[in-house]
Amino acid sequence: MPTSEADTFIARVSGIQYGMLDTLLGYALRRTQLRMYEDFIASLAPWGITPPRFSAMVFVSLNPGLKLTQLAKIMGIARSGAVILVDALEALGYMVREPAPEDRRAFSLRLTDKGAQDLVAITAAVQAHDARVSGTLNKAEQAKLKRLLGKLSDATWPPPPKTGPV
Repeated sequence: MPTSEADTFIARVSGIQYGMLDTLLGYALRRTQLRMYEDFIASLAPWGITPPRFSAMVFVSLNPGLKLTQLAKIMGIARSGAVILVDALEALGYMVREPAPEDRRAFSLRLTDKGAQDLVAITAAVQAHDARVSGTLNKAEQAKLKRLLGKLSDATWPPPPKTGPV
């Protein structure tokens, strides 16, 4: 999170040439993601919630008994990353690990009462953030962008060519 206005990410710096970077979809997505991330962090600062923490809380709230390994897979992170994520949510009093009834080696996850209660306010703050950052697009543009991003994320891409230093 930026500590001052000088630390805030600026998508286009005046007087700087971006060259071919301006032609890359990935570059445009990353610049947008940085701006949205900063706003998300500022919006959720009262709860200490980051995008991965929010996602984990939503998944666990909707899938009681979800295992740590399942959470890691759903979120596309390593199991060790999921452990760190759950540790942080436990420290905030939002989540607990419980022995999985069907597998003594695994843990099931559930929100605490505090986690379930705060998730209501956190969700409202996330929805307000999302409305604010997407407000420059009309409803049809928002729907189209979501559809196109979903198409990209669900696509099977050919493997990259074998190129590089010779």
